[in-house]
Order: sequence, then structure tokens, then C-alpha cells
Amino acid sequence: MTKTALHPFLHIVLFLVVAGGGLMTLNFFYFSYKEQGPELPVNPRYLDARLTTEERVADLLSYMTLEEKIGQMTLIEKNSISPAHVTTYKLGGILSSSGSKPEVNTIEGWKTLTKRYKDAAQSTRLGIPLFYGVDAVHGHGHLPGATVFPHAIGLGATGDAELVEQINIATAKELRATGINWNYAPTLDLPRDIRWGRVYETYTSDTELAATLGVAAVKGLQNEQAPVLATPKHFVGLGAMEWNSSFNKNFRIDQGFTDADETLLRAEYLPPFKASIDAGALSIMVGLNAWGESRMVLQKQLLTDVLKTELGFKGFLVSDWYGVHEGRKNIFGATVAAVNAGVDMLMLPFDYKAFQIHMKIANRLGIISDERINDAAGRILYAKFALGLFDQPLPDPEGNVIGNEQHRALAREAVAKSAVLLKSEGELIIPPGIKTIRVAGSAADNTGRQSGAWTIDWQGVDGNKVPGATSILDGIKARAGNIQVEYDLRGEFSEFSKADIGIAIVGETPYAEGWGDKEYPVLSASDIATIENLKKRAMRVVVIVVSGRPLLIADEVESWDTLIAVWLPGSEGDGVADVLFGDKPFTGKLPMPWPYYSEQLPIAADGTTADGTKVLFPRGFGLTTE
Repeated sequence: MTKTALHPFLHIVLFLVVAGGGLMTLNFFYFSYKEQGPELPVNPRYLDARLTTEERVADLLSYMTLEEKIGQMTLIEKNSISPAHVTTYKLGGILSSSGSKPEVNTIEGWKTLTKRYKDAAQSTRLGIPLFYGVDAVHGHGHLPGATVFPHAIGLGATGDAELVEQINIATAKELRATGINWNYAPTLDLPRDIRWGRVYETYTSDTELAATLGVAAVKGLQNEQAPVLATPKHFVGLGAMEWNSSFNKNFRIDQGFTDADETLLRAEYLPPFKASIDAGALSIMVGLNAWGESRMVLQKQLLTDVLKTELGFKGFLVSDWYGVHEGRKNIFGATVAAVNAGVDMLMLPFDYKAFQIHMKIANRLGIISDERINDAAGRILYAKFALGLFDQPLPDPEGNVIGNEQHRALAREAVAKSAVLLKSEGELIIPPGIKTIRVAGSAADNTGRQSGAWTIDWQGVDGNKVPGATSILDGIKARAGNIQVEYDLRGEFSEFSKADIGIAIVGETPYAEGWGDKEYPVLSASDIATIENLKKRAMRVVVIVVSGRPLLIADEVESWDTLIAVWLPGSEGDGVADVLFGDKPFTGKLPMPWPYYSEQLPIAADGTTADGTKVLFPRGFGLTTE
């Protein structure tokens, strides 16, 4: 690319001022020249779908200016930018974070919103399509009325790759029906510590199963009928951070340090990502953790040498939320280091002007090479070509696909298959002949708690605030038939004669990311009291735990007749009734070990605890009723 020459003295001034944090005083350098770019022919070769993806990328790059290439590397949160700015700054991607919805949060509201941004991108000189991304980690959960599938930890309990693929096809259809073409999923992290607030976003602590289900998710999202870009995350070693090592002062383990263990890297952390790359993954998100003493976004050996060169990854690397700049005083230096390490698209998510200025100055100073910028922009374009965004696009599904009967039936099936029976006195939880059931507990009639975070809002909602969802209590009532079902939140039933069965549905309030880091993940005192109340008013008590992780229940479990883990089942709570009444068998298996107490943490991949003692329930445990 052609550059306007600068006097050597100005190079030094630029470097010192930018390195010292100066920005606005340098705007005149940024705007001092504008490349026009080569004139486009009538039919540029990059629009010819008969060419290979590599040929199309090379041709498009040959027409692009520095500003256009840097624009492709820029990923911005939609609340900080207008569609007009997408055109002006030639942006490559827009995202809606969890609180960033249309003013009218409906199907039409989303379609109108995404179309405005995508049209703005295609109105640029080169007409490069836009990636519009969201965190649909268990369905299009931020849209009221969408199907909310079980969180990943529940899908890991099913062990069913075909089911996971079908769920991700359904998710892709619901996203595309609102104009979204990028999903920040699946999560391939391997949880070693239940104190981590993101356990539920992971499938399992087992490397092989994580790889299998990750491949299924990538294939499902990037399906042929309604594909969206999949993004396996978080590269690499997330889930194995040390307790109390977080960069973030508000957290305890999330965004913490992962031991730079080469053996574990090869044996455990890399295989799920390699499998997803082989399955066609076109983008990968870099974690917010540190590898050894350095943040992942600075790990050139891992990002470039291992991931791109050794594993042959052709797509692009995207940073996580503020993943490059958070906690850094020298934003310019942080940008340069991350891009040179191999990060291709930066989720800034607001400071696009500063980023583009810094990139242009760094290039003019020779700190970030033309080759590195071409590589980054080329990888992003590769993904856009491979996903078919430049060609006659497949029509988006109609809005009636969102939350339809087929998708809800699929979610209900997943709920039943994800339930893990951990303790039971008989084959059927609710056998024939039962006349009375008493239901209690904080999660019994609460679609927000059963759906968890990333539902309606980032941190989730508490209460029956998920439109179209069926609570676990309502599912039980609908299936009970002639059985009398009574409900009291705290199990304080006025009638002291004992019911045949008491069902206590208890668990966690929603949380996301490091806000869920908790030194002692236990049932609340109120939940424990509810179970005790129910014991006095039922012949037999079934405890159903609704949670994003195993909880520390060793002191209580011996007094419970039956224990079932249903994880965070999502919108279709009636799937729990399917296994309670024996309409479907219990087949779920623990996707990770269930510890007795916190001193056993972390737990290694082979099940070895920190103190060498046995866990309450090992990974893979689950009673079956087939």
C-alpha cells in the first residue's frame, strides 16, 4: 500500500505521544491523507462465485485502502454507533451485547435494526457485507418468545451430538429470522472448578466430549439452509484458571491466570479447538484469561504459531469484550501488541475512532506491518466469502420460525435427556396410584431461574419473566391428570396430613461471567428450610436442583429420598415432568464431577481432586430408568 512519507523526527514525536496516551492531538495526522483506492472494474473478480475463496479474497484486497482494511478489523457495540458511521468508518462487524436490543424488542424490531446496519455496510465503495453478532449461547434468548434451550452444561449431560447439532440449526434459523449472521458460540472451555461463574456455558470437563459436541454445534450453526458464523471460544485454557487470580477486581476466578502447562495444552485444551477447525469453524474468540504471566491476547506463540500455522486455522481471531484494552493504561501499545500477536478483529467495543487512528499511525511508523494488516483483513473476508455473504444470499427464515412448536419440542426433548438422576429409591419418581403431590421451592414457578443468564438480559431475570416459557411447576400440573397438585413457595402447607410425594425445586438465581464467581456454591438457607418444611408434609421428598453447576450439598443429601439435577433447562420446563412421570427415561450423565466440599477444588480432567479424596459423584455418573 502507498504511504505518504513522514519526516523521521515526526516518527519519533508520533511514537512518544501515542505511547504516552495522547490521541486527540494526533487527529490531524490521521486525517492528513486519505487513500482513494484503485478504481473498480464493472465486474470485479471478487464477485465471481466461480473463483476459489482464496482468489476472491486476494482480488478484493488489491482494491482496498488501508482505512478499509482497518475497518474490517473493527467490531463495535451497536449502542455506540449509527448506521451512517458504519459507512464512514467501513466497519467489519457490529454486535449487540445483552442489554443492547432494538427499542422495540420484537422480531420486526430486530429485522429493522440489523437491516439498517447491514445496508449501511453494503453502501460502501466495495460493498463488503457486515457481520452482526450476538451471544445466543442457548438460543436467541434476548428476544422475548424465542426458544430458550438448556444451557451447554445440560447439553453436555445428554452426550447427544445429533441433538446438539439440531439445536444449533434451530438457533441459527431463529437468529437469521431477525437478520443476525454471527453467534458467539459454542463454548469449548473445560471447567475444573465449580466456583467459576461460567461453568454452565461449557459442555463438560471431558476433552473428547467437548470436542464432539463442539463440532456438532459448529456444523449446526453453519448449516446449509440458514447459516450463521460460529465462534468456538475461549482460546485457550479458560476453565482452568486459579482461584483468586482474576485481573478484574470484581471477580475471583473469571479472567484469571491459567498455568502455562504445555502438556495440558496438547492433551486437553487444544483438541476441542482443532476438531472445530477441522469441522469448518471460521472464527475463534480469544479468552480474557492469562496464559502463564501474560494475557492470552498477547500470546503470539499460541495465536499465530499454534492456532493459525500448526492447526491450519484459515478464519479470523476475535477478541472478547474489551479483551485487548481492559486494565491497560497504554491503549496504543495494547493494540499494537495484540494485533501483532495474531488478533484479527478487535471487540473494542466502543472506541472505534481511537482504534482506527492507532492502527493507521502504527502502520505508518512500521510497528504494524502491511503484511499483518492484509492477513487480518484477509481472514475476515475469507469468513465472509465462505459463509456466502457476498453471493446471492439464502433467504432468511420467516419470523414464525421463532419459538415454533418444532423448536420447543426439540428443547423439551433436550430437557428430559439432560436431567441426571443422582439418587433414587425406585425406578419411577412418581409411580402409578399417587393421589397427592406437594410442590415447593424457589425455582418451581420461576421461568427466569430455570433459564439462567443470557436470557432477556445479560444477567438473566428472576421470576416468570420469560415470555412463552413453561415453568417446571406448570409442566407438573399439566401432566398430573387426576393427581392433586398443591404448591407453596416455602413448603408451608396449612394441611398437616402428609402428601404422597413432595417435590422441592430449588437452586441458583441467574448470574453471568465473573459475577457468578462464588467461593461456596450452595443452596440458600431459604431453600434448605423449604426442603425441611416439605419433609414434614410429604411421605417422600424429591429434590430437584436447578443450577448452572454442581452445588455443595454433602451435608444435606443423605436425608433426601431422591435427587435430580436438571441444570438450567430453559423455556420448556415441562421436559422435567416427562422424566418425573416416567414418560421418558432418565439417561443423563454428569458432565463433570460433583464435589463433596470446596477443598477438593480444582478437579483435574482425570477426576483427581486437589486434596486427593473422592468426589460425591464422579463425572459420567447417572442412574438410568430405561
